[in-house]
Amino acid sequence: MNVTQVFLASTLYGAATLAAALDAGCFPPAGRRILLTSNHSPAPEVTPGLEAAPGFAALSSRFDEVLDWNAVVAPHHPGVWAPRPEDVPLWERQLRRLWGLGGDRVELVVESLQVPPAQSLCRLFPGAAVDVYADGLMSYGPTRFRLDPQIGMRVRRVLHLDLVPGLEPLLLTEFGVRGELVPAPAVLKVFAELADLAEPLPYAGAGTDADPGTGADAGTDADPGTDEDARTGTDPGTDDEPPALLLGQYLSALELMSPDEEEELHAAMVRGAHEWGHRDLVFKPHPSAPAAYARRARAEADRLGARLTVLDAPVPAETLYRRLRPALVVGCFSTGLLTARELYGIPVARTGTGALLGRLAPYQNSNRIPLTLVDALVPDLDGPPQDPPADLPGLVAAVGFTMQPRILPDRRPEAEAYLARHLDPYTRRYFGRRRLTALGLPGGIPRRLAFLPRNRALRRAAHRLRRRLGRLGSRS
Repeated sequence: MNVTQVFLASTLYGAATLAAALDAGCFPPAGRRILLTSNHSPAPEVTPGLEAAPGFAALSSRFDEVLDWNAVVAPHHPGVWAPRPEDVPLWERQLRRLWGLGGDRVELVVESLQVPPAQSLCRLFPGAAVDVYADGLMSYGPTRFRLDPQIGMRVRRVLHLDLVPGLEPLLLTEFGVRGELVPAPAVLKVFAELADLAEPLPYAGAGTDADPGTGADAGTDADPGTDEDARTGTDPGTDDEPPALLLGQYLSALELMSPDEEEELHAAMVRGAHEWGHRDLVFKPHPSAPAAYARRARAEADRLGARLTVLDAPVPAETLYRRLRPALVVGCFSTGLLTARELYGIPVARTGTGALLGRLAPYQNSNRIPLTLVDALVPDLDGPPQDPPADLPGLVAAVGFTMQPRILPDRRPEAEAYLARHLDPYTRRYFGRRRLTALGLPGGIPRRLAFLPRNRALRRAAHRLRRRLGRLGSRS
């Protein structure tokens, strides 16, 4: 029987991951390979899709055909449309006719299986085996929603980049799905291909487009040094100084902070990089972020006497790692931080993670694991050097269980063991006391006292006592 593999992608980063996996032989032979693109922007009708991204033509050469999922489900938005169960047989017949699949055995390769369009596509081909590939750090966290076993049991593996060496993804482990690495040399080769095809950058600093190398050597022969070296910079003011690259994420669109707070976050990146000794700064805003979000960063750079270049070109950060050879990459909790460190050997620093950990809601928010990983592994731009966690897999398992205890009930013993051994004033930032109490885990309020925070009379009495103590303090 002929086999057709359908690969669903919505970002250039995802398409590059698929291209690298194909180059590395991660997929078995197939009679036909289709790249199915999906534009998830709020207004896909007027927003350029993946096909318009620089370098897409080179990536698409790995496939026999490129098709547009938005055109299939129009006028519906691909991020919300899902088929009614009774319509699935009709849809499958329609797609087989439309795409010329005939009686082929279909295999699906998708991202973000928990939501449309990936989940919708899997429902439309109920007999298809499924591979999931990870677009970033979220694969290290638990499945966001309880998945229909008729889909979950069909998943064979989770393909992911080795962004945290030694750490296995939690995604879909409730179905016994194994993780599989996409080899780093293949990933670097694909990103090098994208960088070589990209348009010239509107940046005239040293190192731009300078003999970037190839393959696994990409980003390493510029000798970026250690994180401690990056704190002091490299002879500020000379023409040979490589820039510090600042990564924006458009967190206000995710309602993780206000627009004003996000602008201040960008200004904090400028101040921190300047304090580390860097005078040449490059800011890469999120492609969807308004241009005004760089305004305060520009003003802060002007105040400090630093040069700030804003690069709004629609290219992955990995392209800039190769083209600019930055001395430092700064961000909040972007996947690009760990990509820079693990794949390119570039020093990295974070800012703003502590405040976000304290306000991220709901507790199940899928950004919690990426935020935890970056906070635990990446040096603080404004703080002293820190040691990595004593038991990172245990920390991730504990945070994952507290996020999704019903999806990962088998992880309770790991969570209890980690909390009993490693919960201290620093690691407590990753766990909510109320959450630990509700789950009966170490570090929560003892069960016999759990009623206290909910008792209105006690809360009023405590409030009165604090007020009186405040008055006594002011008199003294």
